[in-house]
Formats: sequence, structure tokens, C-alpha cells
Amino acid sequence: QSAVLRGLKAYTSNLTAIVTVADDGGSSGRLRRDVGILPPGDFRNCIAALADDEALVTRLFQYRFANGKDLSGHSFGNLFIMAMAGITGSFESALRESSQVLAVQGQVLPSTLETVALCADIRTAENSVAQVCGESAIPKSHGQILRVTLHPERPSAYPGAIQAILAADLIVIGPGSLYTSVIPNLLVPGVA
Repeated sequence: QSAVLRGLKAYTSNLTAIVTVADDGGSSGRLRRDVGILPPGDFRNCIAALADDEALVTRLFQYRFANGKDLSGHSFGNLFIMAMAGITGSFESALRESSQVLAVQGQVLPSTLETVALCADIRTAENSVAQVCGESAIPKSHGQILRVTLHPERPSAYPGAIQAILAADLIVIGPGSLYTSVIPNLLVPGVA
């Protein structure tokens, strides 16, 4: 998603990225579990891609702490968004204020503000069906993905995302992992 935004921002600043909140791996997953914040990683990447000084902001936001028991593996951008959520009082305000601070061209919005888990029904080699839950666990499972769902199944769509979709002149879906990046947004009622 961030690669597409980098390319499109050369042509317009009227861009909106609608980001899934199903990520549960890496630094985002740790912050999601430890602090209860929506996963900031994909938002971080989109904000960096749309920033005015993209090269510097990308380097800063992608910087990962190598040392420290609690900091090791976290990216600065994820911690920045988490801190901004603490200061502003909400994740959506954190995105808005972060975008202003970094002179972002466009906007980055969640598909939902609800905490969701992504699950997949997988046909195994033994021809049975198993359910695998967790965005980061799905690619590691062996077998054919039959279906993906969100839990809860009907999270409320973020109103700003719906407004942006309805006002769009052009909608680009993808690229990205079909089952773990693209479809999770489309499973939020109202987004498709």
C-alpha cells in the first residue's frame, strides 16, 4: 500500500489510504497486546510514504531499536503513533495529528476502530478444515485458504473511511497480500 501511495503522490495530493487493523505480528502485535492500541505498523508505512520529506521520515519511522529488553524490535514510528494516541486521546486523533506534524499529503484512515482478529479456514493436507486465527499465523499455515473472516464478524466501519470511498474518483485495491491485507478491509461492513 505504501509503495502505491509513493507512486500516486507524484500526481496528486488528494489521496486517502484505508488501512486494515487486523495486523497482530511484530512490533504492531506487541503494542496491540501490551498497550491495547490498534496496530500502528501499516499506518506508519502509509504516513511515511505520504510525508513531505519522505526520505527522512521513512528512515526515522522505520528505525528499529536493536537494544533494550522492552524496546528491542519496536520501530520508532510505531512508538510515535502510540505516544501521539496517548497525547491526543485516541488513535484516530493520533493519525490526524501525526499527518499534520509530518506534512502528509493526503490522509490515512482505519477501516474500523474496533479491535479485530483475522481468521482463516484452511484445508489441510489431510483434507480436513482447520481454523487459524491471527494475521501473522495465516501465512505460516500449510494448506489451502478457503475463507477468511473477522472476529467480531461485523465491526463498525470507520465513518471517515466510508465518506472517503463514496467521494473517491478512483479506488485502487491492492497490491498486497490478498488474504491478510486486501480482504480484511473488504470484510468490514460498508467498506465493500
